[in-house]
Amino acid sequence: MAESESVSNATPVGEKRTCLQDGDEETPAKKPKVDGENGNAPNTDGGGGGEEEEEEEEQEGQASDGEEDGESFADMMKHGLTEMDVGILKYVSDHEGFSGILKERYSDFVVHEINKQGKIVHLDDLSIPPDSEEGAETEQQPNDCDVLTEEQKKQLGELQLFKNKEGNVSIEVKDDTKEKRTLVHKAIKTQFPGLETKTEEKEGHKFIVAYHAAGKKALAAPRKHFWPKNRGSYCHFALYKENKDTMDAINVLSKFLRLRPNMFSYMGTKDKRAITVQEIAVLKITAERLAHLNKCLMNLKLGNFCYKNHPLKLGELQGNHFTVVIRNISGTDEQVHQAMGSLKQTGFINYYGMQRFGTTAVPTQQVGRAILRNDWNQVVDLILKPRPGAEKEYLVRCREEWAKTQDPEAALKKLPNKRCVEGQLLRGLSMYGKKNIVTAFGLIPRNNRLMYVHSYQSVVWNTMVSRRIEAFGLKAVEGDLVLRGTTAHVLTAEEAESHSIHDIVMPLPGYDVIYPSHHIGEGYRELLSADGLDLDNMRHKVKDYSLAGAYRRVIIRPTDVSWEVIHYDDPRISLVHSDFEKLENKPAPVFNKDGKYRALRMEFSLPPSTYATMAIREVLKLDTSIKKQTQLNTVWFN
Repeated sequence: MAESESVSNATPVGEKRTCLQDGDEETPAKKPKVDGENGNAPNTDGGGGGEEEEEEEEQEGQASDGEEDGESFADMMKHGLTEMDVGILKYVSDHEGFSGILKERYSDFVVHEINKQGKIVHLDDLSIPPDSEEGAETEQQPNDCDVLTEEQKKQLGELQLFKNKEGNVSIEVKDDTKEKRTLVHKAIKTQFPGLETKTEEKEGHKFIVAYHAAGKKALAAPRKHFWPKNRGSYCHFALYKENKDTMDAINVLSKFLRLRPNMFSYMGTKDKRAITVQEIAVLKITAERLAHLNKCLMNLKLGNFCYKNHPLKLGELQGNHFTVVIRNISGTDEQVHQAMGSLKQTGFINYYGMQRFGTTAVPTQQVGRAILRNDWNQVVDLILKPRPGAEKEYLVRCREEWAKTQDPEAALKKLPNKRCVEGQLLRGLSMYGKKNIVTAFGLIPRNNRLMYVHSYQSVVWNTMVSRRIEAFGLKAVEGDLVLRGTTAHVLTAEEAESHSIHDIVMPLPGYDVIYPSHHIGEGYRELLSADGLDLDNMRHKVKDYSLAGAYRRVIIRPTDVSWEVIHYDDPRISLVHSDFEKLENKPAPVFNKDGKYRALRMEFSLPPSTYATMAIREVLKLDTSIKKQTQLNTVWFN
């Protein structure tokens, strides 16, 4: 197999785009059988074929003040993982690799979800869907607008645009009848989506008080909204986001709509450092209210609204379509053609990508192994102990306090944001004590806890697949596993002759899977035994951490593969025409055939639970770890 070749990969840097002002850890069912093919597997890299951000330091709610400066980030990455550390060792093709810059700008990585009907999700329509019942009411009251004066409209408009979000506008109803009050309520809500109203009496006079849905008054006095019977209960919409992960976007929408985040549903999470488009559903929120948010959101855009009677479910997408730009490539046109031709014809090894294992000096799989061994003191130690490398100052102080005092309350006081993993664990320890670590650990959200054990499963899978490729190459052999439906079958020598490497699956370790009958199968037992685990006893005292196992294809062949080599002069311009730019009628990028820089722009589609970075790795023959990328990037920038 070909060896890895150096490549430069840009350290994340800030980038301004034209968006308005500003590739899951999906939880497997208890008996997952087919990883990425039945919706039960963790979903990555844009929700189903890509870059899931599940690092320990990137949990929901953790304070983040933008990108680390280059020196601090590079210092931290000196202690990070390389591909070799997580079992990523082999390539399927023998073409010569070449260098390039991956994700120099977040706009170089564009992800469009493929929904369960097989359609690529785009943001291309900002209109509000017609609603027959509301339309009829509007026709009956054509003069609703006349009940508001121009001055009142101006005040309401300022309130709507967050210029006075915590304030209100009071409108006295002089002709105090229920009909008149109803007209005022309706006029405000129709003309100024996002505002709420209520009736108050002051000194014997009736007032309609308007306030913003995201204001404190709204939070203190939520109101139920009328919902037509002939309208689906869920508003589905396309969420376009730039440089923001899915949960961050959901939390922003929840704040402005004063909803709990679990009122939203989606089919998978998408990469943060990218432009992504995916389908979201929300319960009983009108398209008007959602569309209004386009006036105030930063790096988010909502559109393609429709009403349906069902929410979305994790894993029910068919995959993701990627548009990726690799800048400043060194390969000749012939090298590029060979590399992309191999990706299209043969595919790539379906490794779990580096983002699966965290970016800090304490990899997530080490925590997972301690959980599976029931070594809870080590779990706490790994998460809270001081660690080498650069971190935010408050985390350094928190870890130092814990190491010095072992006092969870004292360490917790060092954290400005208590919702990071460290804060959640410390809060649990302060509530339940250090002798009840299992319960304390339970305060961390379930998906985040399962991330650790899934990470351990993933590194085992990567390691064993590398051994399988090393031993038998790219052909099916006696003892390999294939799927018949959702059940694994061991191939005989005769059956192996009629199967290809694209049919072969390998198991993630668990109590409900079988293993290859050749020596690679026994290798699972040896590997787990070296980690203090018993392959025959994968059930855990805590039910959540009992691993059923799953099957995952060894080789993935992307679909809809296309590519072109482009030339450009300005490294600051976007080389992809985004959905938002198309909506704004902005021109597509124009390329200069004699430009001094060359870039490879590739497109391809991947099924759920596969990593786009692993496809790119196969093309460039690069080590995709942040540690390696940062080292190479430092050299390149110097």
